[in-house]
Amino acid sequence: MNTVPKPLSIALFQPDIPQNTGAIMRLSACFGLDLHIIEPCGFLLDDRRIRKAGLDYTEGLDYRRHASWTAFLEANVGRLVLATTKASQPLGQARFLPGDVILMGRESAGVPDAVVEAADLRIRIPMRAGQRSLNVAMSAGILAAEALRQLDWPEVN
Repeated sequence: MNTVPKPLSIALFQPDIPQNTGAIMRLSACFGLDLHIIEPCGFLLDDRRIRKAGLDYTEGLDYRRHASWTAFLEANVGRLVLATTKASQPLGQARFLPGDVILMGRESAGVPDAVVEAADLRIRIPMRAGQRSLNVAMSAGILAAEALRQLDWPEVN
């Protein structure tokens, strides 16, 4: 990984869908964010598949794979901001800090209780009543854009 300080990182907890992982890889590369992939994944993830999922964006991507949730925690990557539909705090009330890690759960099951409890901040994206959730890649984009806006992070050139 690059040693240049980043305003923000995204972490994917045991992602299920390679296309969403690819979209988040592209998002991370375009915004200049570090990406953490917490395994196991619901699909085979190797260097060839990472390049394919990320199209031509993986060259500018700083990503790190963690063998488990425990390994991720041991890496001490920053304050964990969990995106969850079960959070009481809406995105508009959340205050992001430099170095935050936006943690996205599995598309099929979210995250287990131990992960929820480990999060320093739990936020939800407000939606219309009766709607379950947004796509994980779309949610990551919304959260990253709001966090970067709050942090007054300049465009990455």
